[in-house]
Amino acid sequence: MSSGVLVIAEAGVNHNGDLTLAERLVDAAAEAGADLVKFQTFVADRLATASAAKAGYQQERTGGSGSQLDMLRTLELSPLAHEQLRARCESRGIGFFSTGFDEASVDMLVAMGQERIKVPSGELTNLPFLRHVGSLGKQVLLSTGMGTLEEVRAALKVLERAGTPRSRVCVLHCTTCYPAPFAEANLRAMQTMGEEFGVEVGYSDHTLGIEVAVAAVALGARVIEKHFTLDRNLPGPDHAASLEPAELAAMVAAVRNVEAALGDGIKRCMPSESANLASARRSLFAIAPIARGDRFGPHNMGARRPGTGVSPMRWDDLLGRTAMRDYVPGEALEL
Repeated sequence: MSSGVLVIAEAGVNHNGDLTLAERLVDAAAEAGADLVKFQTFVADRLATASAAKAGYQQERTGGSGSQLDMLRTLELSPLAHEQLRARCESRGIGFFSTGFDEASVDMLVAMGQERIKVPSGELTNLPFLRHVGSLGKQVLLSTGMGTLEEVRAALKVLERAGTPRSRVCVLHCTTCYPAPFAEANLRAMQTMGEEFGVEVGYSDHTLGIEVAVAAVALGARVIEKHFTLDRNLPGPDHAASLEPAELAAMVAAVRNVEAALGDGIKRCMPSESANLASARRSLFAIAPIARGDRFGPHNMGARRPGTGVSPMRWDDLLGRTAMRDYVPGEALEL
């Protein structure tokens, strides 16, 4: 789906319904070096009913009063706000991205030119939604928080049957808890899904800090998504479990370093270490006086630095042979 690891800075709803704050989040994501900054696109009344309670973490951070629907209504972004944010992204050189939570929201984002569609974890088992997403034939990021292997398999089948081939799907491993405990990150499940389904994999990270996201890259993640905020102390459901700008920048830098460090898998002497061959490796040297006609053996030859002469791997080629000339101790031997 991309030549390098795609780093998505998840602004989510950390704008608190304030367009100015949302624009500042775009700026922070761009300055951190992320590839995309992602928001959430929904109409609250199409997402929840009045009977939907807030999740536990939402109650902790926004108070127990009011329903999830009430909270969501304060976090909507209007179509005009989306256009303004896309323009802000263009001006800052970062890609605009948003997760649509219903068919109409997805269609609006596609109409804006969005080439990828993010299926949020909560929609992993939403057949009509998956079918609609699949029918669009776009690249799909399928988030799998709370899911089982069989539920992921079923979602992939729906997308494929609707028209999106598996080659255009990246499955994102995720633990839907804010913050997610380290012991439940279960990064190996990401690898399991890649092997089981033959898809690209990524990681939508809800743990604290940056190390788990960086580890995911080392394990093969092609997409990293991470929530960020301008200030973890701001009111709102997701701020407390998000990175602040300096941490986001550190994560992006670490991801790029690990990505570079993974290399191409070919074991060879690298350019930076080739200059050290002579000083670090050994050659065969005389360790005692050797007269012409003497036989080479452990008593008069040994492996010493520098490694500019006959390799010690040729030891057996010299062992027992007759010296063709005299050698003084410390002189490199010749074949």
